[in-house]
Amino acid sequence: MVAFRVTRVGTTPFDGQKPGTSGLRKKVKVFTQPHYLQNFVQATFNALGSDKVKGATLVISGDGRYFSKDAIQIITKMAAANGVRRVWVGQHGLMSTPAVSAVVRDRVGANGSKANGAFILTASHNPGGPHEDFGVKYNMENGGPAPEGVTNKIYENTTTIKEYLIAEGLPDADISKTGVSSFEGPDGKFDVDVFDSTIDYVKLMKSIFDFPSIQKLLSSPKFGFCYDALHGVAGYYAKRIFVEELGGKESSLLNCVPKEDFGGGHPDPNLTYAKELVARMGLSKSHSEPNPPEFGAAADGDADRNMILGKRFFVTPSDSVAIIAANAVEAIPYFSGGLKGVARSMPTSAALDVVAKSLNLKFYEVPTGWKFFGNLMDAGMCSICGEESFGTGSDHIREKDGVWAVLAWLSILANKNKDNLGGEKLVSVEDIVRQHWATYGRHYYTRYDYENVDAAGAKELMAHLVKLQSSLDEVNKIIKGIHSDVSSVVHGDEFEYKDPVDSSISKHQGIRYLFEDGSRLVFRLSGTGSEGATIRVYIEQYEKDPSKIGRDSQEALAPLVEVAIKLSKMQEFTGRSAPTVIT
Repeated sequence: MVAFRVTRVGTTPFDGQKPGTSGLRKKVKVFTQPHYLQNFVQATFNALGSDKVKGATLVISGDGRYFSKDAIQIITKMAAANGVRRVWVGQHGLMSTPAVSAVVRDRVGANGSKANGAFILTASHNPGGPHEDFGVKYNMENGGPAPEGVTNKIYENTTTIKEYLIAEGLPDADISKTGVSSFEGPDGKFDVDVFDSTIDYVKLMKSIFDFPSIQKLLSSPKFGFCYDALHGVAGYYAKRIFVEELGGKESSLLNCVPKEDFGGGHPDPNLTYAKELVARMGLSKSHSEPNPPEFGAAADGDADRNMILGKRFFVTPSDSVAIIAANAVEAIPYFSGGLKGVARSMPTSAALDVVAKSLNLKFYEVPTGWKFFGNLMDAGMCSICGEESFGTGSDHIREKDGVWAVLAWLSILANKNKDNLGGEKLVSVEDIVRQHWATYGRHYYTRYDYENVDAAGAKELMAHLVKLQSSLDEVNKIIKGIHSDVSSVVHGDEFEYKDPVDSSISKHQGIRYLFEDGSRLVFRLSGTGSEGATIRVYIEQYEKDPSKIGRDSQEALAPLVEVAIKLSKMQEFTGRSAPTVIT
């Protein structure tokens, strides 16, 4: 058995190693500086404390982006040096973020071991490659992201770090083959267990959904299906689930080979970046598709986000979570006993609120960040939740789950068509959405993203919006001058959340303008980019009149969009005359 020794390496702090809601994200060139990754990993071990680290079982895997393989070897050697008992690594270093959560929560090792936490190597929907983004985040024993108390400690430690521990003489793990390798160190035995991470995840999905009924739907000649993994890790699971388990055609999978640079694309599942899928589904402005499939979906780099499309029809993420919640009990076996409650992030449209009220469900509005949903779920208060940023999930794990959302939609379609598979026309995605609007009303909704803007200008813009809220009369005067037919603002604030589980308070979570007719404008600075600032503007208008729910969304929202841009003085503060992305 190979023996290793522990070396203490002297180091000095790096500025800016503050993890955001989804860990630490920077350019690859930043992460590959000598000691940079090591400092952050050691700061994490120090924040957890030796009682949580020594003898622990940790998962180390990610979305396969550039630098992941090197990072896995570095973190494995540091784990060994810090007294970790064993690490679990997905074969080829691949494990989706939802699968990591499932593995931490459910996997039992050959010797009865359970995972205590995980290092997830991902920058989610951000591009990958030598000149693009990399990221590391730590998840806790519940399978969810580290809470603020832990991430604050990690950051504090990065500002004072003087040394890190690493195992010398420990060979690189062969992550291309499954199996356990054992080594000997000063603290005793250390194992590296490389395994196929699709096994536990598929088992979990089969315990939630009625696979035979989805299989019947996919086998119908009338039902075309298309799934685009955008060359992210979702492709690894897509073949296993949609083809091998559910009998779909391999030709229905697009870009399902994971690549370190995501094929040179941007692995963000929206109408801007999922171009190939958008064209195939008949939604491209430049390309006409004569016969699109009935159903299409896309995933981001680490497979926790999803986009749902019907034939020539886009489902907003806000509508998607509301529709899943409205149909879950009937269509998904896991929820047959009823829902404990539902939740959405504050910027997400209020479509879910209306469903909750109608079905008499407990409802929660939380800040952006999946950890807030995790708290509710751990307390047994929430079953289904979602974010407008293409994240949807449930209490089966503590991360959003892109493949789960696709299976939820396929379950709803299978349920709606169970007596209709031999009929002339299937109930379509568009039929389901329009029926939902007819029942609950429609929330016209759009999001404008201004990416990589000057951080100082972005802060000035946000300060300007807060200052405006001191006089709503003045705000309404400005609005009427822009568009006289827009409703009046009745409330303006910075969203603040008191967690009903642990009473923690989260301040400055987004600037809100709430209108008399139920419309909303929300402005947020996003923490998911690796450089500059991203300003997100959320624009929403509620319509109950059945004769007015069929309008084009951008057309219906045009007056409010103009108000948002002019009220915030977007061009003045950022120099931008148009958003980077519209969703």
